[in-house]
Amino acid sequence: MKWGTTAARCLGLLVMAGAVPLAHAGALSIESWRSDDAAIWSDTILPAFHAAHPEIVARFAPTPPTEYNAALNVRLTGGIAGDLITCRPFDASLTLHEQGHLLALDDLPGMENFSNVAKSAWQTDDGAVTYCLPMASVIHGFIYNKDAFTELGLAEPETVEEFFAVLQRLEDDGGYIPMSMGTADQWEAATMGFQNIGPNYWGGEAGRRALISGEGRLSDASYVATLEHLSRWGAYLGRGFKAQSYADSQTLFTLGRAAVYPAGSWEIAGFRKDAEFEMGAFPPPVPEGMEGCHISDHTDIGIGINAASPNIGDAKTFLTWMAGAGFAGTFANALPGFFPLSDHAVEIEDPLARAFMSWRGTCASTIRNSYQILSRGTPNLENEIWNVSVQVIHGTMTPEDGAARLQEGLANWYGPQQ
Repeated sequence: MKWGTTAARCLGLLVMAGAVPLAHAGALSIESWRSDDAAIWSDTILPAFHAAHPEIVARFAPTPPTEYNAALNVRLTGGIAGDLITCRPFDASLTLHEQGHLLALDDLPGMENFSNVAKSAWQTDDGAVTYCLPMASVIHGFIYNKDAFTELGLAEPETVEEFFAVLQRLEDDGGYIPMSMGTADQWEAATMGFQNIGPNYWGGEAGRRALISGEGRLSDASYVATLEHLSRWGAYLGRGFKAQSYADSQTLFTLGRAAVYPAGSWEIAGFRKDAEFEMGAFPPPVPEGMEGCHISDHTDIGIGINAASPNIGDAKTFLTWMAGAGFAGTFANALPGFFPLSDHAVEIEDPLARAFMSWRGTCASTIRNSYQILSRGTPNLENEIWNVSVQVIHGTMTPEDGAARLQEGLANWYGPQQ
């Protein structure tokens, strides 16, 4: 009762304030949390769509990221949400589909342009229904200061031992912090650490799916090896890294004080603006003796259709256009570091983004292994990986104990792991 009353009041305030993108026949309204991208949509993406479909009018109506989920739920419940719904990956959007708010899109023309990995963030657990069109991913790897590498005669490392040899050379020289990452916020140790280097150890998608099926265990040797690798990072993160925030790490790198940054490709635009040196990128290093490579090409954003939209036909036309090569190229170059998930060949203009994108041609893509299904219980696997990764880097937990703790936590609630 209390939530319903609050939601109704919020809905009334939004309507009175004119903040609700009321859906009506003849125009498409696009819900999104990407408020920073408003100019890109209005100046680049929507003009390209209107040029292809002048008969359809569409507008971008974002909500600030921290307010998006709650505001969208209110609008959907009240029947006044936009026609197109920008979808967060996995459970948040799955819940909207299960509540009847997101239309099934399996028969949408253009959906065949997306792989099962790309669609996995917006499918039912059994993979039978896809309810959002995959839109973009972010790729993990390492961004580095080319000036620092040139100064010290360093080459991009390919193997794990080459990677640590580069870090040790930087440490011995003393002119740069070898690698900029703090552990104060915890999530970086998991996202830019564990999930960045890990796929090469657990075999990418095969290893991730083995956890879901119960055929693999987080205590397996591959996860111990991931944490052993991570345990070596602490020696190269500089003084005070335990108190260093995410923003601190970004600043240290862009000021040229650190040589390497474990990264998500979303950093590219910000680093371009703030760094005054040339940057390069290399993929996660491969353990010695291991054939092939894997990258975390993580599904980040999709877009679906409000099942109550009065403009479903036009909304499907819009998504079919988004599934095409024209949108893929436009989007990738308007937002460097956010990569289209379709199988179209795309020419990337930004050289740093192009480097990240090129890894798809040599390595197999996977997604973060805690995001699909495995973080629904208690303890939450994603949060456990944060904590364990930090403790292993700090040296307060052994890799073996960290892997055992992750497995014990997952087995506590997840049937296939019991």
